[in-house]
Amino acid sequence: MPNHFERYHLERYAEVAEILVRHGFGSLAGALGLGRLHLEPKPHTAGRLANADRLVLALEELGPTFIKLGQVLSTRPDIIPRDYLLALSRLQDGAPPVPPDAIRSLIEQELGAPPDEVFGTFTETPLASASIGQAHAATMRDGTSVVVKVRRPGVVAQVQEDLEILQNLAHQASRNWAAVADYNVEAVAAAFAATLRAELDYLREGRNAERFAANFAGDAGIHIPRIHWETTTSRVLTIERIHGLKIDDAQIAALPAAARDRLANRAARAAAKMIFEDGFFHADPHPGNLFVESTGRIGLIDFGMVGEVGEQLRGRLGRLLLAFSRNDPDRIARALLDMSVNAPAPDRGLLSRDMAHFMEQYQGRRLGEIHLAPLIAELLAVLRHHHLQLPSEIAMVAKMVVMTEGMGARLNPEFNLGEVLKPYASRLALERFSPHKLPAMLKKLGLDAADLGTGLPDRLERILRQLDDGVEVHLRAEEIVPLIARAERIGNRVVAALILAAFIRGIGDLTAADREHLRSWQDRLLAGGVGAMGVVGGYLAWTGRPGARARR
Repeated sequence: MPNHFERYHLERYAEVAEILVRHGFGSLAGALGLGRLHLEPKPHTAGRLANADRLVLALEELGPTFIKLGQVLSTRPDIIPRDYLLALSRLQDGAPPVPPDAIRSLIEQELGAPPDEVFGTFTETPLASASIGQAHAATMRDGTSVVVKVRRPGVVAQVQEDLEILQNLAHQASRNWAAVADYNVEAVAAAFAATLRAELDYLREGRNAERFAANFAGDAGIHIPRIHWETTTSRVLTIERIHGLKIDDAQIAALPAAARDRLANRAARAAAKMIFEDGFFHADPHPGNLFVESTGRIGLIDFGMVGEVGEQLRGRLGRLLLAFSRNDPDRIARALLDMSVNAPAPDRGLLSRDMAHFMEQYQGRRLGEIHLAPLIAELLAVLRHHHLQLPSEIAMVAKMVVMTEGMGARLNPEFNLGEVLKPYASRLALERFSPHKLPAMLKKLGLDAADLGTGLPDRLERILRQLDDGVEVHLRAEEIVPLIARAERIGNRVVAALILAAFIRGIGDLTAADREHLRSWQDRLLAGGVGAMGVVGGYLAWTGRPGARARR
């Protein structure tokens, strides 16, 4: 028996292998290391279905973890071909309802009393039943309408086993499957495991909802439902019920064009705010998760899967957008390489030429004149060709943009997401040059310079020790004076740089520590910092110019 299969997972490994082989994926089973299981040959039952459709059938049969894996992979257009993306996006996360007695027992375990005592009313027939949990309509004691989500009994143990298997299979694939050699499939599997484990925890989903509510507190057009924490645990989530029509409902399609246009723009602005302003976005904004209330307000539900774009990633995304705005293929190539999470050592010159060809199609056109879905699809095809892999957050952003544009086009055929995104994207691209970023930039520069300065003596000491250990240098008398002068000049420049570093750090610390009291001094401090940088920079440039070096 292969030693990379844990004995206590052996039965599940065999089941995974059997299902893959039966659906015509024997070669995939072999690449994953499952071919060494002694399987009885069985004809696959997929008939004339396309490979992508057969994969969907296999994932559905494999159960909750693999269904979720397919749904997550459907958000990765940077590594998954288009025909598979379309098939995976159709994966239905349905499951037979949990028996009412089991639901009542679970709620009593979690909340200390049966549902008819905890809630004013509780409907045993679920509103929806999925592989992770199911949702029930209920009311609180005060009559507030809520939805109670209950995690399926036993699902955690099943998911944990499957996640261990998936991570092991990813390791085997990275070693044995040449087609994925340039992609960090182990990192993809680890990120998926973290996402799914978070989705199992309803406390985390509740905190996600509250974070969205805080971000949209000033937007009367977006409704984030309230969490009822007194009846919420890691296995039971009680959330305000949104009443309205799903955004793709036939009644919404029958609304006047002006009303549909308002809805499309409202949903698009919400998506843009999540991505470009908050850096925290709903990673599954399909039409079933957006409701249109009678007032025209859009209600958002299901906060289990979210994405976050941190400060560093936002900076890289900003540089990419700036490169696009300048129509500079070489800068675009550098930004993409900087953003990539794998290192396949691509030909940067070839990537720049491919980006130049890509940009030719959009030459002279404003962002508001471009449909983003085909643009993103073509860009991601170039990345796949060069085996570049985006961070999962950026891949989810790309998927979110495509879904948002598709939803807007269904509401209004004339809708163009580019026009909505343009001001947000422009602000992000120029964000790092804004005045309010300057103190932080100065502080970082000061810390970097101070770190270099404080580390310099140790480095010099190591060099001197190496010199003492036996390096011999022979000098003629006429060579000594220029060397001494040069050492003196270098010493002066180091001292000047350290003084500047200390001054910059002081300004940064002062500004960051007490913004309110120093607000009136902020302009003068910044002017002083910039002036000091100019003076010392001028000194360094003057002493480093060729003429000065020659005279010395």
